[in-house]
Amino acid sequence: MSKTATKPLSTLPQVQPEHFRVPDPHRLAPSVRATHAPRILLLHGSLRARSFSRLVVEECARLLEAMGAETRLFNPAGLPLVDDAPESHPKVQELHELVRWSEGMVWCSPERHGAMTGLMKTQIDWIPLSQGAVRPTQGKTLAVMQVCGGSQSFNAVNQMRVLGRWMRMITIPNQSSVAKAFMEFDDNDRMKPSPYFDRVVDVAEELVKFTLLTRDVSPYLVDRYSERQESAEALSRRVNQPSI
Repeated sequence: MSKTATKPLSTLPQVQPEHFRVPDPHRLAPSVRATHAPRILLLHGSLRARSFSRLVVEECARLLEAMGAETRLFNPAGLPLVDDAPESHPKVQELHELVRWSEGMVWCSPERHGAMTGLMKTQIDWIPLSQGAVRPTQGKTLAVMQVCGGSQSFNAVNQMRVLGRWMRMITIPNQSSVAKAFMEFDDNDRMKPSPYFDRVVDVAEELVKFTLLTRDVSPYLVDRYSERQESAEALSRRVNQPSI
């Protein structure tokens, strides 16, 4: 049972005691842990026939599977622009199903005009912040990566970090930015040995560790005082506003 503070709240008249909780370390060490493979969804941000962001996530998926994870890649071809089609569109439904299935994600985008691609942003925008009173992304892990046509840059990964935080995801500290990506793959579309490849290995390893560490306690990690004050109906109305 969650602890509630008593005496210290006498100095906090703004707090509603029935909704205040003292963080409980025992809740962070569950007695029963999931034993299935970590479920990781990978998204890439280009539709080119030889998409380097796709090649990077394919390489990352191989690494994740070697580390014991189960992976799925979403093909964004045919995904409509947000608000240009209903949520019942088959590609939107496919993406939503994969998000619900996943326990962690990898986002990899090319950097175009100093930013992530529109395709990458479209995929993220189609991921619902909430479904009813439940947020499908909250508490899930996230790794961000990008590919560059020229010198190394971090604009796209920085933008995706902002989005991951906004979606209440646990974005891991490590990240990958592959400079001159066209030089980093061989004729078989496999990534060459290099410090860039080593960083992809680092990212995959860290993502699996963070997913294993947090997936059993993610509902507790993202439990909020402010939302405990609201009923499920009120929360659903607030986070499902039709327009801003």
